Amino acid sequence: MRSQRRRPVLAEAAKSSRGRSVALRVPIARMPGAEDLPLPCFATEGSVGADLAAAVREAVVIEPGARVLVPTGFAIAVPAGYEGQVRARSGLALRHGLLLPNAPGTIDSDYRGELSVLLLNAGSEPVVIQRGDRIAQLILAPVVRPAWEEVKQLDLTQRGDSGFGHTGRGSLVRVATERRVRTEVGGKTDLRKSRKQRGSSRNKEGT
Repeated sequence: MRSQRRRPVLAEAAKSSRGRSVALRVPIARMPGAEDLPLPCFATEGSVGADLAAAVREAVVIEPGARVLVPTGFAIAVPAGYEGQVRARSGLALRHGLLLPNAPGTIDSDYRGELSVLLLNAGSEPVVIQRGDRIAQLILAPVVRPAWEEVKQLDLTQRGDSGFGHTGRGSLVRVATERRVRTEVGGKTDLRKSRKQRGSSRNKEGT
């Protein structure tokens, strides 16, 4: 991989009701020895993620199946009410199989250490990371901290506790849901359908 550097594009976080741009100012500190590296920059005006460059001192080889923590040479102070998200670059994932196993990596607003990117080579060939290579994307997004309200029972929904992959099983899920009995304390809500009811429904659909 060759070093790919682009001129930073100033980012605008939002626009006011009058159409004027409001920039989200984020303090960023350059680590010692990273004087030659560019600030996280946006490739185009419409880019959502800012490219993070590798701050390795010499070439790093990531063997197939191996994981390597790559420094970026910068530390940031994420504003309160926001989080930093580190995501993989689609081109590296497609061409080299470079992924982030913990994607998206989370940067808390009180973290002040150097940003590092955990890279996983999911491809079949070794990948060489050179200093200055763009290895990931950084995104800042607003977050909400919940105020937990403990209850004895959650409200009932049609989906219920159907989990991983339930929407991809088609009719099997519908049959399983129809056979499941959901009882609400006090209300005794029964969602089970009898075989006769299901047959009646199919007959109506056919008319």
